[in-house]
Amino acid sequence: MGDTVQVTMNINGTAQSHDVEPRTLLVHYIRDVCGLTGTNIGCDSSSCGACTIHLDGEAVKSCTMLAVQADGHDLTTIEGLAPSAEKLHPMQQAFHECHALQCGYCTPGMVMAAVSLLDEVPNPTERQVRIGLEGNLCRCTGYHNIVKAVLQCAAEGVAK
Repeated sequence: MGDTVQVTMNINGTAQSHDVEPRTLLVHYIRDVCGLTGTNIGCDSSSCGACTIHLDGEAVKSCTMLAVQADGHDLTTIEGLAPSAEKLHPMQQAFHECHALQCGYCTPGMVMAAVSLLDEVPNPTERQVRIGLEGNLCRCTGYHNIVKAVLQCAAEGVAK
């Protein structure tokens, strides 16, 4: 291993501090160093959105950032979205109720992107949801039920 640099960040309310190679992608730091494997690696080119997390409350694709760029920031992954181990986040619940997943590979990134979308546009139209999620790809569902889940969550007024 070459030179390393220490990064410190708050992930899902827990302080994390580790030495990493400067070229370590944030998604690899989250998965391999911190052991939070809910954030998926899909395309390695920022096209699919499977790696979407929240950085200081904003949705970002963690495969497009280096871990050193997140130093000092607050991150939320899919593991930290729900209020407890017994209760799903409202968006996760809506995805479940609307059958908005099939294989589930895109689901963590899709849910994170959808939560961020409702933070920005609390009462979106179907078109706004489709445009807001266009950076997240799903190969299984055809998106209909994903859009339905986001609209259901919005209608319930529970974006956060």
